[in-house]
Amino acid sequence: MAVTAAVDGDRLWRSLMEMSRIGATPGGGVGRLALTDLDKAGRDLFVDWCKEAGLAVRVDRMGNIIGRRAGTDDTAPPVVTGSHLDSQPLGGKFDGAYGVLAGLEVVRALNEAGLTTRAPLEIINWTDEEGVRFTAGVVASGVYAGQFDLDFGRNLPDREGTTTLGRELARIGYDGDAPCGGYPISAFFEAHIEQGPILEREGAVIGAVLGAQGRRCYTVTVTGEEGHAGTLPMPLRRDALVGAARMIDGLNRLAFEFDPLPVITTGYLQVRPNSRNTVPGRVTFSVDIRHPDNALLADICARAEALCRTVAGETGLEVEVAEMFGRDSIRFDPDCVEAVRAAAKRLGLACRDIHSGAGHDACNLAQAAPTGMIFVPCKDGISHNEREYAAPEDLAAGCQVLLEAMVARAGVA
Repeated sequence: MAVTAAVDGDRLWRSLMEMSRIGATPGGGVGRLALTDLDKAGRDLFVDWCKEAGLAVRVDRMGNIIGRRAGTDDTAPPVVTGSHLDSQPLGGKFDGAYGVLAGLEVVRALNEAGLTTRAPLEIINWTDEEGVRFTAGVVASGVYAGQFDLDFGRNLPDREGTTTLGRELARIGYDGDAPCGGYPISAFFEAHIEQGPILEREGAVIGAVLGAQGRRCYTVTVTGEEGHAGTLPMPLRRDALVGAARMIDGLNRLAFEFDPLPVITTGYLQVRPNSRNTVPGRVTFSVDIRHPDNALLADICARAEALCRTVAGETGLEVEVAEMFGRDSIRFDPDCVEAVRAAAKRLGLACRDIHSGAGHDACNLAQAAPTGMIFVPCKDGISHNEREYAAPEDLAAGCQVLLEAMVARAGVA
C-alpha cells in the first residue's frame, strides 16, 4: 500500500530544538526530570501542539498524556505511538522526546495530506520513564499495560522520601481522571534513537527492533578486615577492595566467553571506610548483566556468581551476592517488526534487525498489545549524555517509517 503523506523533517527538527530549550543544560543537553516544573513546561508545550494539530487530549490517572486523532471507525482499537519527555539530569535532546514528537509529526503530516485512517491514532507521553526522581522507571506505562497496580504507581516515593508520584502529578496539574489503560489497542510503535553504536557503524538508517534484552541486577558485598595501611603486612591483609577488583575484572572477561556477547557492567562501588590510610574492610558493588537469550542469561548469571565466590575463597574474604532486579527478554510482535522492515524497504532505507540493550516503555506495552520499535542511529552511540546527537535526516527517516507502519496497521479510509 502506497502512503502519500510525507513527514516534514525540518519541522520535526524545529520541534525537537524548541522542546530542548526547556531544561537546557550548559553542556548542550537537557535536564528535565519527571514531574518537576520543567517537566510541566514540556508537557504544557506538547499539549498545546496536540491541540493545534486537532487532537483530543486526555490525561490518565498516572499522568500519561494521550492525544487522539479520530478514525472513520472511531470504535476500532487505536494504533498508538509515543515515548517520554522526561530526561536524565544531564541527558540529551533526543532520548524519549524524539518518540513523542515523531508521533506528533506523523499526525501533522497526515493532516496536511488530508489522509484519514480507518482506526484512530493515539500519541502518548509516558510519565517518568527514566525513573530518576522516583524509585522505579517505566512504571506509568507498566500500569497502563497491567504490569503494575495503579496504587503502587501513584504511591511511589521520591528518592528523598518527601513526596510521591501522585502528589507531584497533582502539584503540576497533571493528575488526570481518565482510566490508565484497560482498553484494547491495535498496536504500539515507539520510535527511538538506538542509544548504541551498531546502526552508525554498519551504515544502517533504520533498526527493526526484535525485542529487548533480559536483565539481571545484583548487589555484591565483599567483606574482609580493616587494617592500618602502613603497618599491616601484605601477606596478612584481607583487602576487600582487592577482592572486589579481581571479581569485577573477572566478570568483564567472562562476557567474552559467550556468543553472542552479553553486556556485564559494574557502575556503582562503595568502599568502607574509604580512607587513604586504611585497608578497605568492606566493598559493595553493582553487577548488571544483559542478554537477549533467557537461557543463556541464566547460565551467565550462575557463572558470574560462582566466579565471585571462587575469588572470595582464594583471597580469604566473605562474599554475598543478592539479586535486586530481574527481567526476562522481550520479543516484539513479528507483524509489527515486519511492518517496520517493509516500510524501510519501500523507502529505500538501509535497515537491519537489532535488539534493544535498554528498557523502554514499549517493553511494557509488549505484554498487552502487538508492539514494535524503530531505532535510528545516534552519533558514536552516545546517550544519557549532554553530547547525545542524532542527524536530522535520520530522525526524519525514522519518522517516515513510523508513519507508514502506523497507517499500514490502521488502514486508510
